[in-house]
Amino acid sequence: MTDTRTIPIAPGMPRFLGAPACASVDDLDAPYAVIGAPFGYPYTMRNVAGGASDAPAALRARSHRYGDMQDRYDIDLGGLPFAGKPHPVRDLGDVLAEPGTLDANSERVSAVVARVLERGARPIILGGDDSTTWMAIRGFRAQAPVTVVQFDAHIDFRDEVGGIREGYSSPMRRASEAPWVERILHVGGRGLGSARAIDQADTLAAGNAVITAREVRAKGARSVLDLLAPGSRVYIAFDVDGIDPSEAPGTSAPLPGGLSFPDAQDIFMGLAAQHEIVGMNVAEHFPGLDVNGITSLLITRLIASWIGVEMNRP
Repeated sequence: MTDTRTIPIAPGMPRFLGAPACASVDDLDAPYAVIGAPFGYPYTMRNVAGGASDAPAALRARSHRYGDMQDRYDIDLGGLPFAGKPHPVRDLGDVLAEPGTLDANSERVSAVVARVLERGARPIILGGDDSTTWMAIRGFRAQAPVTVVQFDAHIDFRDEVGGIREGYSSPMRRASEAPWVERILHVGGRGLGSARAIDQADTLAAGNAVITAREVRAKGARSVLDLLAPGSRVYIAFDVDGIDPSEAPGTSAPLPGGLSFPDAQDIFMGLAAQHEIVGMNVAEHFPGLDVNGITSLLITRLIASWIGVEMNRP
């Protein structure tokens, strides 16, 4: 059995959304579980602990104060953040990672996600680079069918780069091959990335859809929501560079013309209201490139909006 140990949050340290810390997956007693996965599958050793590995800590620090604001009125939700109910989130800390064991570290992330799902909770993975996205989705092996809604400037559909098939250019290719993934909606595409013409053709041939940032600006959230069957089980793969860098500068691949925060929030809230969000991950947040923590704040608000919609259902 793959190791599912995590490194618990130390007493006095920030927790995501100010949630109570949870020392073990086996002790999980809430509907949402936060998991830090700082380390991805690098193409070179210099990227083992790249800038995105700081993202889980930065997100916890920026979101921590929300735990003391549960009695405040949330204008976006039209109610209290958690509808006056006990805090629905538990922070499990970071997945244990060991030097020199890239394959084992990768499998461990998937195993922790799978165990969270077995406990009846929805995982929220605070990842490092985009290779952590496939690690998270792989944890849903027993959760078919799942539709992946990817927020990203790029489609991440390369088969391999330098012989590495689990790197940050390939998570959606791996997800598309997974039998438990029904379809992928690539949202926010624009500009140039790692994909070649054949990669774009391959994802469309697989039945996936590419919704550009320009289309979302023109049609709003319906450009995404209308592509889903009623009551779909949705996994959100959120890459920061899907958002316009004027609102989310903390990314290594800023491209103009991205999604706005209202566009992204409308999609998140629409998915939560009309479908079942089974989990999500955050990737490609580089806190060292952020400005006043606004990227961390944007991510926090999107996740809080999803949870808030579900908690405020009649």
